Amino acid sequence: MAIALINKPIIITGAATGIGRATAIACAQAGMPVVLTGRREDRLRAAAAALPAGSRSLVVPGDVTNPDDCRRAVEECLAAFGAVYAVFANAGYGYEGPVHEMTEEQVRAIFETNFFGTLNAFRPAIPHMIERRAGHVLICSSCLARFIIPFYGAYSATKAAQHHVGRAMRLELAPHNVFVSTVHPVGTRTEFFDVVAEQSGASTLVKHSPDLFVQPASRVASAVVRCLKRPRPEVWTSQLVRLGMSIGGAIPRTADLFIKRMVDDHTRNASAAAAARLASEGTRVPPAR
Repeated sequence: MAIALINKPIIITGAATGIGRATAIACAQAGMPVVLTGRREDRLRAAAAALPAGSRSLVVPGDVTNPDDCRRAVEECLAAFGAVYAVFANAGYGYEGPVHEMTEEQVRAIFETNFFGTLNAFRPAIPHMIERRAGHVLICSSCLARFIIPFYGAYSATKAAQHHVGRAMRLELAPHNVFVSTVHPVGTRTEFFDVVAEQSGASTLVKHSPDLFVQPASRVASAVVRCLKRPRPEVWTSQLVRLGMSIGGAIPRTADLFIKRMVDDHTRNASAAAAARLASEGTRVPPAR
C-alpha cells in the first residue's frame, strides 16, 4: 500500500539547482511541505518560487559541511511544520583528475561535502523520526558507487561510502519504522559538469557520455517521489546501467577495455582542444597520436 505524502515534510539539501530543485518541485506536487537548504540563498529562493502554487515551503540557507547549519534546518522544519518526515541528502559535487595528483586538501574537501555532509544532513532528524516511528532518509549516491571510471576515483569513493552507510542504516533503523534508501542517478543534465570543470580545471570525461548515460533531473526527482511512496533499498533511474555496472564489476578486465576507449576519446578531445588554443595563439603543436 502506497504511503500518502500529503503534509509529510521533507528537507532537501542542495535544493537550489539540479536534482535538488527538481525533487523539491516533485515533492511539493505530491503535497509535501518542503524545506530547501543550500549555500546560495538567491537560488534557493528562486527554486522556492518555482514550486506549485499553494505549496508550503521554507528556505533555510546553510552548508552541509557545517553541522550547526543542518541542525538549524531540522529545528526550523519542526517549528514550521511540526515534524520531519524525510531528509533527502543531495548536496555534493564532483572532481575529475588522477587520484595521485589530487592534494590532500582536495580529497578531504570532497569527502567533507559528499560524505560527512550527508551524515550532517540526516543525523539531527533521525531522533525525531525514531520518536515518531515514521521517517525516510534518502541519500543521493551515484551509479559510480558500484563501478569506477578513471579520473573519478575520489568522487566514486565518496559515493560508495554513502551507499554502504545507507544500506547499513536501512537495517539499523528498520525496527523503528524509519526507511533508508540510496539513490543512484546516471549523469544528469544539470550544472554538475560545469562545477566539475571549475573544480578540476579540465574538460570533463563524463560530459561527453552517450545520451544513454545522461538523463534530466526530473527523472531522478520522479523516482525519489515513487520511493517515498513505496520505500525500497535502492533507487536506480536506469536498470540497463545498473545491470551493466553489475556485470562490469564481475568481469573487471572486460569492463576496463570498454572504459579505456572512453578514456582514449577523452584524451584525444583534450589534446585537440589544447592544440586549438595554442594555434589560436600562433603556436603549432603536433597532433595527438
